[in-house]
Amino acid sequence: MRHQLFIDGRFVDALAGQTLPTHNPHDLSVIADVAMAGREDVDLAVAAAQRAFPAWSRMAAADRGRILLRLADLIEANAEELARLESLDTGHPLRDSRSLDVPRTAACFRYFGGMADKFQGETIPVEEGFLNYTLREPIGVVGQVVPWNFPLMFTAWKMGPALAAGNCVVLKPAELTPLSTLKVAELMAEAGMPAGVVNVVPGLGSVAGQYIAEHPAIGKVAFTGSTATGRRIVQASASNLKKVQLELGGKGPNIVFDDANLTAAVNGSAWAIFHNQGQACIAGTRLVLHERIADEFLDRFLPLARSIRVGNQLDPDTEMGPLTSAQQRDRVLSYVEIAKDQGGEVLAGGRPPADAALAQGCYVEPTIVRARSYRDRIAQEEVFGPVVTVLTFKDDAQALAIANGTEYGLGSGLWTSNVQRAHKLARDIHAGMVWINSYKRVNPGSPFGGNGASGYGREMGFDAMREYTTVKSVWVNVDAQIPPWYRR
Repeated sequence: MRHQLFIDGRFVDALAGQTLPTHNPHDLSVIADVAMAGREDVDLAVAAAQRAFPAWSRMAAADRGRILLRLADLIEANAEELARLESLDTGHPLRDSRSLDVPRTAACFRYFGGMADKFQGETIPVEEGFLNYTLREPIGVVGQVVPWNFPLMFTAWKMGPALAAGNCVVLKPAELTPLSTLKVAELMAEAGMPAGVVNVVPGLGSVAGQYIAEHPAIGKVAFTGSTATGRRIVQASASNLKKVQLELGGKGPNIVFDDANLTAAVNGSAWAIFHNQGQACIAGTRLVLHERIADEFLDRFLPLARSIRVGNQLDPDTEMGPLTSAQQRDRVLSYVEIAKDQGGEVLAGGRPPADAALAQGCYVEPTIVRARSYRDRIAQEEVFGPVVTVLTFKDDAQALAIANGTEYGLGSGLWTSNVQRAHKLARDIHAGMVWINSYKRVNPGSPFGGNGASGYGREMGFDAMREYTTVKSVWVNVDAQIPPWYRR
């Protein structure tokens, strides 16, 4: 199990010798003591990336792509180890790490491996006698900060387009969950990634993360995490006016109309909120039900939520594991109390499981709260746990007002058989993503990101490649003549 920093192609201890334990959220036992990077370690990583950048950026794009394709193959070859590391460190049920996290990680690297030699500039029609074309050039050294909820997958989302475009990377995984990212670094070396192109520096957000955002030699910082931290990243980035990409919090509305297929909506809504214990920025945390079907929907939804198998994340039968940390468990439970204080009704859950075998872990039951108003804190603030807020509406206008009634604009969903309504709401909802008669679908080719307090910029697809390049406009005087307005 790798537990050191990965700098310039080697695993090394932090210069100051600092470490931090990473815990199994099932029982809070220590998995490993992981090196914690300080500012001087970040400097070493940035210097290694600077040295590697000229050769990496000028390497044939197809050759860069082949390395990423080999990495995708190695991820699949090491799928079981990666799945177990991810589950052990984060609390993801093993069944999900095997069937979703690892395959999505390999697919993302494979997508951008294939895109590396297919990303091109444009030729622009300008005035007669001139040829104008654009070049897409890598930024240089980019800093990336990966969150603790999906560390393996986000490592691919961040690194894939950056590397395909010719950048070198200094990536900081969350101090809570660094193990799967360090394993990917090991596999990158095996895939033939040149030393210094990728550097992984686990560390505290307030130290290593802050310094990555401030560092004068880093040309871009990409961050996924809380909105509050995102604002601090923007402030720190002003030191050298670096490019910033932010994927932040969410409070996803999941709207069920009275003409929806209720069986599909009930099951899809459970997936929207309870997958990964609700620790997802795109989770469908606000269940917005048409008042005509609200009772019937809840009559089906409540028993389903209560039937979810909560347990040890390494048990293949577990459907919902522990939250990733004791701090997050306590935060989630505090929001249940806030909801009660504001007049909300807890319809299910709202407490740790009664099972004594889970008492030492970070568990919270699937929780359903009926809010008094869409302005209540439980319906406005990101809880980041297995807690869904139930709201009702009378008509399309009220549904839209509730959907757009927060500062966030990341994921959203709606369930209806009315095609006209579906397209109209998809247009009018303030969100970067809208799922119709589904929820939480992602693909490496489809842009992922939000608006408002959910950040800006996009992961995945051609949009992600654009985020990791700058545009250079080249003008050629093809006639080699002095234009009349230059003559004297």
